[in-house]
Amino acid sequence: MDFFDFHHHKKNSLFGIYNIDFGTVPPESPYSIGIHPKDILVGSKEEQFSWLESHISEKCMAIGECGLDSMVPVPQKIQEQFFLRQIMISNEIQKPIIVHCVRKFYEVISFKKKAEQAIIIHGFNKKQRIAEDLLKNNFYLSFGKAVLYQLSLQEIVRNAPLNRIFLETDNESFNIEELYLKVAEIKGISLGELNEQILENLDTIRNG
Repeated sequence: MDFFDFHHHKKNSLFGIYNIDFGTVPPESPYSIGIHPKDILVGSKEEQFSWLESHISEKCMAIGECGLDSMVPVPQKIQEQFFLRQIMISNEIQKPIIVHCVRKFYEVISFKKKAEQAIIIHGFNKKQRIAEDLLKNNFYLSFGKAVLYQLSLQEIVRNAPLNRIFLETDNESFNIEELYLKVAEIKGISLGELNEQILENLDTIRNG
């Protein structure tokens, strides 16, 4: 059984969405492309968006990572401009958005009304209240390695609707099957049922 890796950084992994680094050329496998808050170059906005827009092809499955990050030195106003423009691109090409967010969840939620496509928070590892507010606003949550050992995160996974979750390795080195096994155990369903639901979720965000 193959397990879809919603967000990863491994070029040789074909069953998932490969997040390409800024300035690089997309692979032949499915990928996401975006301008991460840490990669924003103030004063080079048009050049950065030229790179992004010129590398959107049939293999592009999502726009991202993009979003807001309180830990990077780029002013929030600039981050918001880049985030909003990527939301507009997502609307135009009808692809979902993979969001990177650090301590700016309610600001990200405020942008939801601008988006016509699904928004997925990748690597979710925060509190139950934030998860509830995101789900209430129709976000999807993608979970990573921390689910294997963090009890509070396991509780969030237990409470999250199956049709609103994805699973990912991000930049961690581990077998994603471990994560699928753990989430299936937490949810009290079979591995096959979980796998089928994740693929159904993928079809939903791709087809609207």
